[in-house]
Parts: sequence; C-alpha cells; structure tokens
Amino acid sequence: MAKVLIIGAGGVSGVVVHKCAQLPDVFTEIVLASRTESKCHAIAAQLDRPIKTARVDADNVSELVALINAEKPDLVINVALPYQDLTIMDACLETGVNYLDTANYEPLDTAKFEYSWQWAYQDKFNKAGITALLGSGFDPGVTNVYTAYLKKHYFDEIHYLDIIDCNAGDHGLPFATNFNPEINIREVTANGRYWENGEWVETPPLSVNQLFEFPAAIGPKKIYMMYHEELESLVKHFPEIKRARFWMTFSDNYLKHLEVLGNVGMTGIEPIMFEGREIVPLQFLKALLPDPASLGPLTKGKTCIGCLVQGIKDGQQKTLFVYNVCDHQACYREVKSQAISYTTGVPAMIGAKMILEGKWKKPGVWNMEQHDPDPFMDDLNKYGLPWQVVEIDPNVMKN
Repeated sequence: MAKVLIIGAGGVSGVVVHKCAQLPDVFTEIVLASRTESKCHAIAAQLDRPIKTARVDADNVSELVALINAEKPDLVINVALPYQDLTIMDACLETGVNYLDTANYEPLDTAKFEYSWQWAYQDKFNKAGITALLGSGFDPGVTNVYTAYLKKHYFDEIHYLDIIDCNAGDHGLPFATNFNPEINIREVTANGRYWENGEWVETPPLSVNQLFEFPAAIGPKKIYMMYHEELESLVKHFPEIKRARFWMTFSDNYLKHLEVLGNVGMTGIEPIMFEGREIVPLQFLKALLPDPASLGPLTKGKTCIGCLVQGIKDGQQKTLFVYNVCDHQACYREVKSQAISYTTGVPAMIGAKMILEGKWKKPGVWNMEQHDPDPFMDDLNKYGLPWQVVEIDPNVMKN
C-alpha cells in the first residue's frame, strides 16, 4: 500500500519497525534512517523481512530533504528526539510528505514543551495538502484517544480527567530511565502543572502525590502529579473539562537517585566548562546511564496506563477508568523491547496506519483526539494493546 520513512533508531523506533514489518500489506516498503546507521542495521537484523537503512542528521533540513526526495515515502514517522520535530516538519513541508511524531517539540536549551510551535504549522500543512499527526504514542497519544472515545460513547460532558501512568516493572539496575534519559529527567524535574477552572496551576516538582489502586494484581502504588503535554491539547479540544491532571509512578530508589543527582548538578541543562570545553551535565549523565533499549531482556513486571474520567451522561454522574496493562517480558518476546517502548511504538504504527488507510488523513496539523477514535481503538485491541473500560468509585481521585 505505502512506503514509510522512519527516522530515529532508539528503543521506540525498534518497536515501530517491528510492528510495521508485521503488516506488509499496509507498509509495503520501510526505510529506517538515523545519524548512526549501525543502529538501523541492528534493528533490521531482527526482522523477518528486508528493509532499507540510511544515514541522516535529523537536525539538518537539507539532509532530510535529500533523503525524502531520494526515497519518496508516503509518510515520515518521526521517532527521533523532540528537539528535531520542527526540522523534520520543515523537510516534510518542502517535499510534500505526510508527517507523524510521538512527542511534541521541545527546545534544546529550555526544559519546556508545548504545542504552540507545531500548531503554528497548521496553515502551511493545510495549504500543502499534507497531514501532520502529533503525539501518536501512548501518553500523549492513546490517552488522547481514550478521552475522545469515552466522550463519544459514555459521556455528554467530561468534567474531571486524570491520566495515570504506572510502570510496575523492575530492571534490577541501580538507576536507569525507561526512555531517553535526557528527555525523561528534564520532564520529571520540571514543575508540575495542571488545569483547573480555566487556568494552569503550577506546583513544585513531584510535590503532590497520593495512592492509587491499580488493576491486574499491580495493587496500590504512589502516584506523583507532573505536567504532560497531552493536557494542553485535551483541555483545548474538550473545553468543558474543569480539571485535568497527569500522574506517574516512581520507585523510592529512582527518586532518591534523582534527588542526589540534582543536588550535585548532574541534571542541569546549562553548559559548564570542563577541561577547556563546554559540556551539558545532563547530556554527560545520559552517556553514563544504561541505554533504554538495553533494558528489554532485564525488565520484569507490568505497566498500566489509563484515563480516569468523571462527568455526566443523561444527567447522571459517572466515573470510568479506561486502561491497558502491558507485560514487559511479553513485549520482549515479541519485539525485543520492554513495555515502555512497546506502548509508545505500537500507537505510532497504528497512527501511521490510520493516515495511510485514509481514515485519519486530512490536510493540516492535528492532535489525536481530533479524529474518530473508533478505528484506532479497534486496532489497539488487534495489535498488542488491549484495553478495558470499568466503572469505579467516584471518590477515588477527589483530592
């Protein structure tokens, strides 16, 4: 049916490539490109079908344009770094090719991520007649679709939204991050932020927490409130929401290491001089930490990510939890990855499939919740991320 160019060769990319390769009728040709082509070769060697690899610097628009013009893909799947979203979008505009990513743009020199930079491309993509799908991972991504699905089928109005992300897995290492260490630590150490009564409220990093009882024998875990990008688009596209928050679990071990690293300056993003050259402490720390892609064979346990939604249907209050549970070892058996990369990579493939099949293809720049959620939700069940909707105690997240 179509040819895709996948940019990036980290843990998520490995999952995207595996899942696209499983659907040859949709993804008839696959090109995998990265700054380090040897990483592409390593992923390609795991597959049962041949794919093409290439080298490209995703910070360089002219290199990207040259590669896109040479390969002529129908869609570019961006699973590189969030810093590179805009250069890849620029290259797609110049070549007239559809675009998809899993995380919104973040400036390299500021620990801040928001959609304004990418939303500004709306008219350009519309005039070019090409589609840009933003945030087709799990959170953002599936959580946006979950919200749209509940609104379509279960609620007349959504009033309270809590997105809850639990990784109950254990890799046995003293300290490691489950996705890109630089992005992970910048995200976790930033101020918390949530939406309430039409405005954003900021909190000190990880200063708000509570216990939440997770399904699938995961049990009670402490969840910490932080900011996550899907909140920005969801409160825009569902303006009736009175409060929207994002929560994530962290082990005591992870938080203690992070506290110590922060205290000694290793999580800083401002350059410092060391032996006559500038280095960024967080980038140096990233070089010391385990590659998230190496955690697959080590990680045991489960993840649970979902949306707890409270609202009104036919004048009656309802509280529902829609969620997925994913097993780290099952993911590794299928695609040589732990569940964190799997839960991001599978939705990226499904989002690409939605565009290529014409179900979500329309000119402009779009967030996930702006499309019909039903075909995406169907594919989650088909391709490895089955979900459930359950009614729960309305008082569970009152605080």
